[in-house]
Amino acid sequence: MRLFDRFRAGISLRVIHLWLIVVTMVMSVAMVYSTVRLSSSFTRVTDATEDHLELEKAALELMDASDYLTEKVQRFTIGGDRRFMYDYFEEALEAHRREEALDKMSAEPAADAAREKLEKAMDASVKLMDQEYYAMRLVVEAKGYTDCPQQLRDIALSKGDAALSPKEKMDRATVLVLSDVYYDQKDRVRASMQECLQEIEELTRGIESAELDELQSDLRMVRVFILLLVATILSMVWLTARLGINPVLRAVDRIKADSPIPEVGANEFRYLAQEYNKMYTAYKSSIERLNFKASHDALTGVYNRAGYELLLSSVDLSNTYMLLFDVDDSKSVNDTCGHEVGDQALIKLASVLKSNFRSDDHICRIGGDEFVVFMVHANGLQQELISTKIDRINDQLKHSDEKVPNFSVSVGVAYGADADDAESLFERADEAMYQSKKDGK
Repeated sequence: MRLFDRFRAGISLRVIHLWLIVVTMVMSVAMVYSTVRLSSSFTRVTDATEDHLELEKAALELMDASDYLTEKVQRFTIGGDRRFMYDYFEEALEAHRREEALDKMSAEPAADAAREKLEKAMDASVKLMDQEYYAMRLVVEAKGYTDCPQQLRDIALSKGDAALSPKEKMDRATVLVLSDVYYDQKDRVRASMQECLQEIEELTRGIESAELDELQSDLRMVRVFILLLVATILSMVWLTARLGINPVLRAVDRIKADSPIPEVGANEFRYLAQEYNKMYTAYKSSIERLNFKASHDALTGVYNRAGYELLLSSVDLSNTYMLLFDVDDSKSVNDTCGHEVGDQALIKLASVLKSNFRSDDHICRIGGDEFVVFMVHANGLQQELISTKIDRINDQLKHSDEKVPNFSVSVGVAYGADADDAESLFERADEAMYQSKKDGK
């Protein structure tokens, strides 16, 4: 019950903003934590995939190297072109792709089973190489090559093969690397390779499944924190709107309607509303105390000098524009057309001013041909609006009728927030007005 009464009495916007900051910081930390976990899980899944690709690539490297050696030895035994022999030994002795593939597999502790299958394929590939060396030795003997790798020089042919003719040696070499027995050995290498790939796939599937489960868990956590953060922000926005923004908007409407402000909302706004209502009541009382004849000009019906002085002391000058109007060449109008026409010109000016300003604004005649307009409840960004009003006023004054000739006014504008007091505000407006006359009226 106390909490409800306190809510009705008003909650401080300072407290609301403090809670908003605290909750937002807590939720932000939670979000950062959850996103770090999510990023870590995603990285692990990505690493597992990359490891799978590396292991698979390592396994395929062995098969590619074996196939490459097979191609080179077959082409060498068929045609005897030494380029293929050199390519063969460059791969076997320098590239070491098969050994590198096995090293990559050995670097992954969890891939022991796959490595065993790869070593099995490696052993079968080495046996093929022995057969390929022998076949190439036969070709070297048949062609009479002397510049061959030391590995071939070290191979001794059997007595039967050594006794063969060059053509028979070439045929024998071709049979060794193109026979069904040779391809059966190749198939054993491929079978071991396939078993290795299956082991890699099963290993990777298990790792990825575990990492994906953790990734899903982290995603659920992120969703929960996002929902909580959204709910918190919406709650705070609702409170701020209800206790701060909405009362301000209603207050603006009441000010425009020239009525007191409802004392609702946050504590700070209620205090401002109470103070404004006090000023509003005092202002209305002061205005009502003015006698119409004492405060208004008999000729034009606008406030006179006395009304101007009272308004100057009661209007909130901090958000008020003062516009000082002075009729251009008024003496010439009076001398040429007479004072009666001059009076009609002043009446017309007052009428034009009333039609171009709000009912809340105050129009005063403070001298013979000098008028002041107080634009109240205005912010400091009204320059374009005021300039438009002045242009429109002068345009209307230039449309003469039978009684009043064309005339214009020079205007000086000053903003209350830029002045220290009422006197300096008028001085600013007066200086601006005379500057306007100097600049061409």
